[in-house]
Amino acid sequence: MASDEQDLVVVTGQGRVRGTAEGGVAAFRGIPYAASPVGALRFAPPARHPGWSGIRDAAHARPSAPQGPSRLEAVMGPRVPDWDEDGCLTLNVWTPAAALDGGAGLPVLVWFHGGGFSSGSGGWDWYDGARLAALGPVVVVTANYRLGPLGYLYLPEIGAGNLGSQDQAAVLGWVRENIAGFGGDPDTVTAGGQSAGAHAAFSLAIAPRTRDLVQRVIAQSGPWGLPPQDPAEAAATARDYLHILGITGTDPGPVLRELPVERLLAAHRRLAAERARPGSVAPAMYPVLGGPGHPHPWRQAVAAGALDDKDLLLGTVSDEMTAFHALAPAAPAARLADRAGDRVFQRGVTAIATGRARQGLPAYVYRFTRKPAPDPLGLGATHCSELPFLHGTFDAYPDAPMLGAVSSDDRALADAFGGALAAFTATGSPNGPGLAPWQPYRTAADAREFGAARP
Repeated sequence: MASDEQDLVVVTGQGRVRGTAEGGVAAFRGIPYAASPVGALRFAPPARHPGWSGIRDAAHARPSAPQGPSRLEAVMGPRVPDWDEDGCLTLNVWTPAAALDGGAGLPVLVWFHGGGFSSGSGGWDWYDGARLAALGPVVVVTANYRLGPLGYLYLPEIGAGNLGSQDQAAVLGWVRENIAGFGGDPDTVTAGGQSAGAHAAFSLAIAPRTRDLVQRVIAQSGPWGLPPQDPAEAAATARDYLHILGITGTDPGPVLRELPVERLLAAHRRLAAERARPGSVAPAMYPVLGGPGHPHPWRQAVAAGALDDKDLLLGTVSDEMTAFHALAPAAPAARLADRAGDRVFQRGVTAIATGRARQGLPAYVYRFTRKPAPDPLGLGATHCSELPFLHGTFDAYPDAPMLGAVSSDDRALADAFGGALAAFTATGSPNGPGLAPWQPYRTAADAREFGAARP
């Protein structure tokens, strides 16, 4: 239930939370969806939060999951480290304030951040959900999940297997249990995300444990060409990681749970540097095939009909890979990036959308082409460049090379792009009042372009 605008209180399964009024939207930040992954719960599946007494303040986001610097700081801008293992498994909810007064629940968007499974936070101002909530109107949820070695070290013998993916599933479970109290409809949930977050949304929609919790999918710049990580490969990675840490013996669990998290992150950075390859976007650790949340390759699951009952919207930016060689621009690198971008990002979109078209199932496809001005790094419409336009958070990206100067045309583009994805969340179609018509995909000509070339 909710009280007046200045005292917004909602009851959850773990206790009451008080949000804040931000215009016509109520925001609830930093709500725990699982217990802190510390002590015996480090490298363990997410455990139910024990709850709290009284009313918990939900005015501010909580810490990010432990992480190193992002690979894309050069184009997105740096973040001041804000991580803490204790209290990191939280989520954030934005809902039209009127929805808290009851009545029919609103559709829900659960949106997962990207970051190569090794960086990012759902609580950052980059991904503020207030604007999308108002555009829908919809309820927007963002969340943290464990990253890098804490989320994707593969040591099933100690309970460590796709823990970040298990966190994401726990988010959906929390939404199912609690979102009605925030004015949301638990039976109309869109799983969405960008890059690694798109991979997560897609996986949640097709995995047997979670697929019934998802009715629609938004997948932005998903790394569809990234091969599923084989368990044997992941086990070899884990051995190399333990070697870097100097851990020996048959039971590394106790040592891993006692080491300072800074040492775990430093060893992961060294491992990632040793395994980096030109033209590759593969992280050192990412979801393992056959582990929790990823029982089958996505192509196999889609071919078997796992997405047939879902609404689907997906797309790419036109210059995906320039972000990954921004600090060393050169013609050979650019050509390599173009080929890798097509292989990793675009071909999967085309294959998924074409397959649905042949079955008579709609898929809405976009291509984001807006380029920054000025563009001294030659980024074009690079990986992540659509994010300020989706969330309407231009001010959160000061001096970001991927954004550049923001014009009135850019603000109109943000209204069109964010409005279309909010409409899709609300209805299963990106069409709506004031939005340009968008047809389901049949051929490449049906991909909707966002962002005319700038002078």
